[in-house]
Amino acid sequence: MFAKAFRVKSNTAIKGSDRRKLRADVTAVFPTLGTDQVSELVPGKEELNIVKLYAHRGDAVTVYVSGGNPILFELEKNLYPTVYTLWSYPDLLPTFTTWPLVLEKLVGGADLMLPGLVVPPAGLPQVQKGDLCAIALVGNRAPVAIGVAAMSTAEMLTSGLKGRGFSVLHTYQDHLWRSGDKSSPPSIAPLALDPPDLSEEKGSVQADTTLQGDMRRLTLEGEEEEGEVQQRCGEKSLSEATEDPSVGTLNPDPTDSKTLQEQMDELLQRCFLCALKYRVKKADLPLLTSTLLGSHMFSCCPEGRQLDIKKSSYKKLSKFLQHMQQEQIIQVQELSKGVESIVAVDWKHPRITSFVIPEPSPTSQTIQEGSREQPYHPPDIKSLYCVPASMTLLFQESGHKKGSILEGSEVRTIVINYAKKNDLVDADNKNLVKLDPILCDCILEKGEQHTVMKLPWDSLLNRCLEKLQPAYQVTFPGQEPIVKKGKICPIDITLAQRASNKKVTVVRNLEAYGLDPCSVATILQQRCQASTTVTPAPGTKDILQVQIQGNQIHHLGRLLLEEYRLPRKHIQGLEKAPKPGKKK
Repeated sequence: MFAKAFRVKSNTAIKGSDRRKLRADVTAVFPTLGTDQVSELVPGKEELNIVKLYAHRGDAVTVYVSGGNPILFELEKNLYPTVYTLWSYPDLLPTFTTWPLVLEKLVGGADLMLPGLVVPPAGLPQVQKGDLCAIALVGNRAPVAIGVAAMSTAEMLTSGLKGRGFSVLHTYQDHLWRSGDKSSPPSIAPLALDPPDLSEEKGSVQADTTLQGDMRRLTLEGEEEEGEVQQRCGEKSLSEATEDPSVGTLNPDPTDSKTLQEQMDELLQRCFLCALKYRVKKADLPLLTSTLLGSHMFSCCPEGRQLDIKKSSYKKLSKFLQHMQQEQIIQVQELSKGVESIVAVDWKHPRITSFVIPEPSPTSQTIQEGSREQPYHPPDIKSLYCVPASMTLLFQESGHKKGSILEGSEVRTIVINYAKKNDLVDADNKNLVKLDPILCDCILEKGEQHTVMKLPWDSLLNRCLEKLQPAYQVTFPGQEPIVKKGKICPIDITLAQRASNKKVTVVRNLEAYGLDPCSVATILQQRCQASTTVTPAPGTKDILQVQIQGNQIHHLGRLLLEEYRLPRKHIQGLEKAPKPGKKK
């Protein structure tokens, strides 16, 4: 369902009544969860958002987001957990096991075929047709997909494990997972011997498997036929299999032996050293610590990775920088109350001089290429002109009528040809054009019609363009041009004061330029280290606005102008950015 990108309709904070209803629905749908677990999954006070979206096939889906991760989604009044939730509650659903190579097919939108199942010694879980199930990989109980059983367990066994077993709804690495923090499955040990012992023999893998007391020999030939995926990795555990490029990989960072926190610590230090060595100059000092993070460190983050200080052992930027100061790499001072700046950098420090950007491994390159989202390219925006009823007489000779859309060069050619064809060029001064009744009616004001008899070419053409109605054409890369009447609304950035006397930055009209407000909000949340919300813009139906806590216009300007390369003329409000050194 989420194998392809979806379209977000709205993203709003949940109301208290809806929060209570959701908690009751979770209790009813998942009775195995205790009261404390339900309260943990649907917290009472922490931020919880309702995101309404349309899947690529048009299905209307409601997603519940907590702590930046989707935790539940609702489709046709049925509530489903995401893989993020199942990693915290791995026993929430009956779980079936498959091979690591199958995951790639599931992520691509395929259903799980029964020949791809691995049958544990205790037999398959007992389910009925239509039951919601989790799917895990050999050696790790952390689910990587959820699906609906296409038949009961008894029918699966009767069929000889052939045919379609599960209709897959959501997987690890799909676009719903990507909307969260993109963390990898935790390592959860199997409850029993899972899978059964395998041994390689003559290029095939044979396994003795118990099926409800009966013995069944499962031969895996190393080919894929009708969803049956085989492997030749013997008794490799999940972590070993992910390290082997020939088997595929699940972890965005191939160093699986390290915890997520350790990986984030390494990424944080890498981005810090990279920023100091390649981006920050001596002339930049003193440098706000927030600027170091938002404008330099985030830019040094490798493609396919996401820097999140809260997931490191430091938790806060200030604590990390204190540690770097203790190593005498930098010197941090509070130049104004509550605002820290880097005032000195030891560029001769061994950690900076010895730092080189690590070459990505073939495995990580493969992952990045497979999961990389299309980079944003700004649209080509062209001003056009629409012929109003009052000017149809001037343009009808060239075959145009009321409502015709023209480029500026076409307008210029039509007016010049009209003047020449009707012998309106002044014989004594070629730079002047005599005004006939049609030109008088089209371009002159009422008080001028008896006093102005001639106009210079540039004045004539400028007046003509001013009398035409505005229109514009927007062309996104790889798409057909979109032509609309009126003027394109600029991206509008404003500062608002809330009841708590705190400032928030509000940005609207991102959609007109092909930008997803939710994606922009996520980027700003990381770079500004501030809370963000996406809500419908007041007085509109289909336009969303992004709100960021504090005056974040500087970060927003860098994102729109330098990274997205949008023309400044299409952005209004950049002048409200805070002055250097001023507290936001």
